[in-house]
Amino acid sequence: MKEEIISIIAEVLEIPKENINEKTNLVKDLDVESLDLVDLVAAFEDKYDIEILDKDIKNLQTVGDIIKYIEKKHV
Repeated sequence: MKEEIISIIAEVLEIPKENINEKTNLVKDLDVESLDLVDLVAAFEDKYDIEILDKDIKNLQTVGDIIKYIEKKHV
């Protein structure tokens, strides 16, 4: 699932997936803006058939945070 999530991030943000790992910070390392975040959330919700709550989004700071969150929600 980790590689799949990294691939989705790379595709949505149009960056090489080699630049992304679990410690990558969305804002500091990838310059993710609010519109990018909306696109990422939509992509994850579609792919994994989950709902990512607005209150949870602010806690998803790193790629590792996203992976852990999706693994918990996607059962």
